Amino acid sequence: MKKDQYIIAIETSCDETAVAIVKNGTEVISNVVASQIESHKRFGGVVPEIASRHHVEQMTVVLEEAFEQAGLTIKDMDAITVTEGPGLVGALLVGVNTAKTLAFANNKPIIGVHHIAGHIYANRLEKEFNFPLLALVVSGGHTELILMKEHGSFEIIGETRDDAAGEAYDKVARTLQLPYPGGPMIDKLAAEGKETIDFPRAWLEDDSYDFSFSGLKSAVINKLHNAEQRNEELKKEDIAASFQASVVEVLSEKTYRAAMEHNVKQVIVAGGVAANRGLRQALEDKFKETSMELLIPPLHLCTDNAAMIAAAGSIAFEQGHRAGLDLNANPSLSLEVYSDRKK
Repeated sequence: MKKDQYIIAIETSCDETAVAIVKNGTEVISNVVASQIESHKRFGGVVPEIASRHHVEQMTVVLEEAFEQAGLTIKDMDAITVTEGPGLVGALLVGVNTAKTLAFANNKPIIGVHHIAGHIYANRLEKEFNFPLLALVVSGGHTELILMKEHGSFEIIGETRDDAAGEAYDKVARTLQLPYPGGPMIDKLAAEGKETIDFPRAWLEDDSYDFSFSGLKSAVINKLHNAEQRNEELKKEDIAASFQASVVEVLSEKTYRAAMEHNVKQVIVAGGVAANRGLRQALEDKFKETSMELLIPPLHLCTDNAAMIAAAGSIAFEQGHRAGLDLNANPSLSLEVYSDRKK
């Protein structure tokens, strides 16, 4: 009988201090997240230095709580996984150095995990992957279409040429003077408004799966500034609904086209913007008449957490990948470089 595998993961790429323990790559035993939203809210966004300090303050507490919830100790762990990048370098260093300390003190193997690979593998905590599959990654810093033909293999077939979708959401939210984090607020307002403004859709070249949201963001900001100069009042709900309609149409249509061209069996959605209700509904509508299975993780697995890092790290562990104690934070780690290392 195969021995159960226990992986502990640490995630500190941005403003959540997270530790999780996952059994056999798919069963979450504990998943603790200490959020810093209240600390950064008054600044309207994440302040890197403050984020790093909070990680230092919270790390030991979060680690202890994860072990307590699981009823396990570090001795029970088969490996330690940690987000090595991309992310804020100071924040990443807290997690990486914690993982290396645990690995050295307890003679455990250590594995570095790409943050976006983690978001993709959050879906495997809900259902097993069926290859080939297409992943739509939408977050504050990333908007990508990634083709996977097997575990640990990531081929980017489309990416943003400027602003990520989540970044555009946050900038539009600030212009509308909405509290941080702005993305969920836009989604909430969009549900209450109507698409009264025809904002542009950046389709780019006919055969391109790339994205561009900079022009849309500028169009929204210009519309608001022009209305202000004319003393014209625009409903925030309608601005939000019109903006979201543009983003969602481009994301869902390009995902659908790519999935059809590559004849995938599954389409999965990953990243913080995967929590957006408008996007979830549009993708469900797009794929309901196809034979492709659409996987969207539950809300608590869309945002940054450590269970997703453990899920991705478990595959890397089984494939024999290990990092040394010279593992370092890599704030600009590309998914292609990470994927090549796993071959």
